[in-house]
Amino acid sequence: MSSTHDAVVIGAGPNGLVAANYLADAGWSVIVLEAQPHIGGAVRSDDDVHPGFTHDTFSSFYPLAAASPTITSFGLEEHGLTWRHAPAVLGHPLPDGDWALLHRDREITGSLLEQLHRGDGEAWLKLCSEWDDIGEQIVHALLTPFPPVRSSLAALARLPRVGGLEFVKAMLTPVVDFGVQRFHGPGPRLLLAGNAGHSDIPITSPGSGLMGLLMSMLAQTVGFPVPEGGASGLSEALARRFRSRGGEIHCGAEVTAIDVEGRRATVVRTAGGDRYPAGRAVIASVVAPHLYGGLLAPDDVPARTARAMKRFQRDPSTVKVDWALSSPLPWASPPVHQPGTFHVATSVQEMAEATAQVASGAVPRSPFMLAGQMTATDPTRSPKGTEALWAYTHVPQDVVADAGEGGISGSWDADDLERLADRMQARIERLAPGFESTVLARRILGPRELEARDSNLIGGAINGGTSQLHQQLIFRPVPGLGRAETPIKGLYLASASAHPGGGVHGAPGVNAARAAIAHSRLHRLIPHTRAR
Repeated sequence: MSSTHDAVVIGAGPNGLVAANYLADAGWSVIVLEAQPHIGGAVRSDDDVHPGFTHDTFSSFYPLAAASPTITSFGLEEHGLTWRHAPAVLGHPLPDGDWALLHRDREITGSLLEQLHRGDGEAWLKLCSEWDDIGEQIVHALLTPFPPVRSSLAALARLPRVGGLEFVKAMLTPVVDFGVQRFHGPGPRLLLAGNAGHSDIPITSPGSGLMGLLMSMLAQTVGFPVPEGGASGLSEALARRFRSRGGEIHCGAEVTAIDVEGRRATVVRTAGGDRYPAGRAVIASVVAPHLYGGLLAPDDVPARTARAMKRFQRDPSTVKVDWALSSPLPWASPPVHQPGTFHVATSVQEMAEATAQVASGAVPRSPFMLAGQMTATDPTRSPKGTEALWAYTHVPQDVVADAGEGGISGSWDADDLERLADRMQARIERLAPGFESTVLARRILGPRELEARDSNLIGGAINGGTSQLHQQLIFRPVPGLGRAETPIKGLYLASASAHPGGGVHGAPGVNAARAAIAHSRLHRLIPHTRAR
């Protein structure tokens, strides 16, 4: 039996560590339990690919962390975090050899887009100006508990400045249509659509316009920064800050059960037989299927919640490839500014085709790829004159066909992974002839490998559940919740399965911590009778 802590946090990923820091700041005694032998969850790096190279195991670029009011308030720079930026934020190579480039300096972005198509530079700067008027309110509304009353009122007050209801309509428009309405050339349309592709919302569906605009404007305001030395730098800074406030973190402590007494979460149990009593709250930074279908006993889950969880929809699977290169990418047509992130698709139409194939259960013939040049962004990632490169693409959770010619079955065994990695590698080779000859080593992380390294990534799903509108807001993770509270008193959901979903912004974690503090205060003010 462990001593009682005010809060037991399950999971030492970014959301768990954000929640732990927030509760420690409030004076609570907090312990964090992590199943893996190291902290970080999906924010972690290693040197497993090739000696002298650091690769991020999962996520790499963190615009949402840089824009998060909570994470920025923690002052992580005082705890060892250093942000690094690439010369350009994002690039999309075009079939004719040109590049659509998004530079952190909006004037440079506008100038580059103007060179591609007359009028698009001015249109881009106009979009940036609109974001200046209302973007902060949108970000705050997205990252606060639903309904975001204060942020919504602030946004409503500013709405006339950006066109009123026409702006709202634009946000609800599919990104493919939004791009056509705003721009004449392919450059900015590809940038917007590619950024929308960072989520699993089909780019032809409502909601993708807001996602594309959000990521593009964050790139324009805070950039796509990375922690110096590897993604683990962000997790380690959060952990150091937490420990400096008296917090405890136990790694290798896999949680297997949460005890409920009188309809209240009271004890957290681990595979090693340890029991951790929670005096005020249990903060579960675990995906909803694991919480309601594993950690809680079936009798403790209300029937309505259990039924709704049967309809819970995961986001697509992911396959990620890491390369150690002996030299920088040998672009056929080098960009004027090296981008940290680049997207691979010949057109918006090809991108839409790939996402539609994933939605229909097919492995894409020409997968849309998100990729990162990490040494170009942070020179500490590999020896001088080399490059630490990665790319990932989405594939169906349940494969019914291969739209390509590789005969991928969807078992995601070694053969499947090699075939898809070859397909991905060939796409980069066409843009950078000679790329394959620079490969010193290659690592492929498929759905099984990703889940083995972080059990929250069920089947390689990286966003804690689909980001499509039918499973957002009050429908996340099941209809009627939409907040960190669960049907169990003292138990709060702090993973990406809770509103507002995936991304390294810490919002599910801080929302859970705030809810726990508010309920604890209410619990002390209101007389209670013993539960029967």
